[in-house]
Amino acid sequence: MSLTLADLRPADAWQRFEPSAEQPFSRRLAAHLYRRAGLAASSRELDEAVRLGPEDAVKRLLSPGEATVKFDQEMHQFAQVTLAANNPELLAGWWLHRMRHTPAPLVEKMTLFWHGHFATSATKVRQPELMLQQNELFRRHALGDFGQLVRGIARDPAMLLYLDSATNRKVHPNENFSREVMELFCLGLGRYTERDIQELARCFTGWEIQHGQFKFNPYQHDERSKTVLARSGNFDGDDGLAVILDEPATAEFICGKLLRFFVADDDVFTPEWIAPLATKFRESKLTLAPVLEMIFTSRLFYSEAALGRKVRSPIELGVGMLRALDATTNMVQLANRLRELGQMPLYPPNVKGWDGGRSWINSSTLLGRANLVRYLVENADTRFAGGPLAQLLDKQAVKSAADAVDHLAELLLAVPLAADVRAQLVASLQQGGTLRPERLGQMLHLAGTLPEFQLA
Repeated sequence: MSLTLADLRPADAWQRFEPSAEQPFSRRLAAHLYRRAGLAASSRELDEAVRLGPEDAVKRLLSPGEATVKFDQEMHQFAQVTLAANNPELLAGWWLHRMRHTPAPLVEKMTLFWHGHFATSATKVRQPELMLQQNELFRRHALGDFGQLVRGIARDPAMLLYLDSATNRKVHPNENFSREVMELFCLGLGRYTERDIQELARCFTGWEIQHGQFKFNPYQHDERSKTVLARSGNFDGDDGLAVILDEPATAEFICGKLLRFFVADDDVFTPEWIAPLATKFRESKLTLAPVLEMIFTSRLFYSEAALGRKVRSPIELGVGMLRALDATTNMVQLANRLRELGQMPLYPPNVKGWDGGRSWINSSTLLGRANLVRYLVENADTRFAGGPLAQLLDKQAVKSAADAVDHLAELLLAVPLAADVRAQLVASLQQGGTLRPERLGQMLHLAGTLPEFQLA
């Protein structure tokens, strides 16, 4: 049995996970790592992760190596072709394709995290090239310097257009961006005053977007002294951001969001649990990779406090199923299916992003999620390891219905199946005790209706 939250103290939780006879680094735990630190993994990838062990598997996720260079070049060319249609919905399909095929799944997962954190929607920013530019900014700094990312987003045309901050003049400072920097991006509620927002807005005066590019207009910059979070000076925008980034609350706020995104939806982590992560973040000069490594190699991450304690987002459900089953499909169609479930890439609902967690689940979305599974397995455009679904088990050398259910459950489910549920799935996949591969789609659709299937 793995540890529960009650068995752990914060000091113990962040110690490194050491596989043991009681809790080996099995394919199940490797699948847990890849569902959280990526977007699920194929059977082959799980075998490789087990061979590497937990620490080296995490190192590979953090440093995917040269395999990404050619892929990045191909994705850049693909994006340019997509932009020619001037349709942001096609760009959403491009990003899903990238998520499905990336050799750097943690980088892509963090790009998705930043998209929800610095939420910007193509509903308002209709220029897909600006949405792509922002997407590439997130990816470039996904595991790197949070300060550089914040400074980049402060100059990002898509963000400033979305927040109606494309023009910031000294006679009428625009408070939209400064408010979101404090409330949503860096500090969190209750850690600043309205006066701090007003003073930070003055720091950004003269910052403009002209012809889709950031420009600084010195004639519109307020040169007078400003006071932000009790620190005063003739600050510009970068100076104001530096004050905020230097606040201890920034590290605490970001680490708390990372914990909820990667470990557990429930807000069970009090400040004493977050403090060791925040300390690591500050010691690393707000570099993200050391914090992520601390999370993914911790005893907490492999405890019952984390296993099965998150609800899959629609993107995790759709892309994760494709990655786990080595499948491909029409990604533009998938994007529109995800819209029906509330999470189309590039289209967050508001500046707060997606709420996530239990908000993904209601009577309507449960049916929609099961229908998404059915769509993926029955769609003629979907190929599994290059072939039809019925051949998938042959390629995995699976010979019985029971073995097929166990194999697929290991790939797709975050928690073990109850015995009676497993028996029902086995029965749906056989006739007269014989495995019927042509029933695999029916069985997966049935699995997609289960509560267990909704957990990441």
